[in-house]
Amino acid sequence: MKKYYVVLKGRKKGIYDNWDNCKEQINNFPNALFKSFETLESAKIAFHGRYNFIDDDNRSNVTHKVLVQPLNPLLEGLNFLCVDAACSHNPGIMEYRILSLPLKIVQFHSPKYEDGTNNIGEFLALVHALAIHSKEELIYTDSITAISWIKNKKSNSTLTKTYKNKILFELVSRAEEWLINNNTNKKILKWQTKLWGEIPADFNRK
Repeated sequence: MKKYYVVLKGRKKGIYDNWDNCKEQINNFPNALFKSFETLESAKIAFHGRYNFIDDDNRSNVTHKVLVQPLNPLLEGLNFLCVDAACSHNPGIMEYRILSLPLKIVQFHSPKYEDGTNNIGEFLALVHALAIHSKEELIYTDSITAISWIKNKKSNSTLTKTYKNKILFELVSRAEEWLINNNTNKKILKWQTKLWGEIPADFNRK
């Protein structure tokens, strides 16, 4: 299986498509920092600083380091979108918004919907962000539930339909149809709240 090698600390930083070229950069280099990946896409993510490396072991006089935890994308100055939803109760008045970083520009702020849930808001926000993001942008959310719904291309909400939230059910149906007909291209990442604090799109109502 072909592998790609990211060198973050060595004679020359870069992404290498074979071990021999990678080894030239790291062999006998003090505290060399590198990692192998199975896809070029994952190698590019690592090379552009979206992950952290720690010591793993020493092999053949080379310090091998492995990926363990994403770095705070705000500290890295990356361009990305982040989404969040807020709901007064469950169900209750729900809204969501999409921010572009690092400038924290509001790309979209939804109307307030009655008889909604936070999970539905997070799901709609992610689908909306996928529809408007550029190819270079990643999308962050703090909702594991919404990520799983995106992966399955279907909402798993148990919300009861009422005359007040009829439009939400229509939006969810449209979102599911969009997911089926479009490639999400694995652009969604989990925001690490415990390490980084609240996601920038948060409504600060906790």
